[in-house]
Amino acid sequence: MKIDKNAVVRLHYSVTEVGGGPIEDSRVGEPLSILVGHKNIIPGVENALLGHEAGDRIEVTVGPEEGYGHRHENAIQRLPKKKFGKHAVLNAGDLVMLKTDQGQRPVVVHKVGMTVVDVDLNHPMAGKTLAFDIEVVEVRPGNDEEIAHGHVHGAGGHAH
Repeated sequence: MKIDKNAVVRLHYSVTEVGGGPIEDSRVGEPLSILVGHKNIIPGVENALLGHEAGDRIEVTVGPEEGYGHRHENAIQRLPKKKFGKHAVLNAGDLVMLKTDQGQRPVVVHKVGMTVVDVDLNHPMAGKTLAFDIEVVEVRPGNDEEIAHGHVHGAGGHAH
């Protein structure tokens, strides 16, 4: 089966910053499962998957426009320290998950004060050109429930 919209794809990937070192490698665990066409992965990777099938190996370089966006220097926000939990130990440079109205969001601690914390709301990979090495493990049609919910259910996916 060729990868198209509403296909469930299980894949392994590694990503490095072009001109830099390795960032992430899924091969240390289970493959990632995504439902194509539902914004479950960055556009540059999703577009590279289209037309491929199980067993294919894909190498793609993704710029900020098709990745995590450009960095916005005005994306530093000052938040009350209590928003991070009573016992949170925070240091500049830490990547933490922040609870927002839109769900969990990764932020980088910029500066820690006595009662406030400055965080960088840019995605940690914003502004970077990334090289992906992808191995398509499995492709199957998404079922009606997955398509309605916009994500994979079951093994490697979302559990309700």
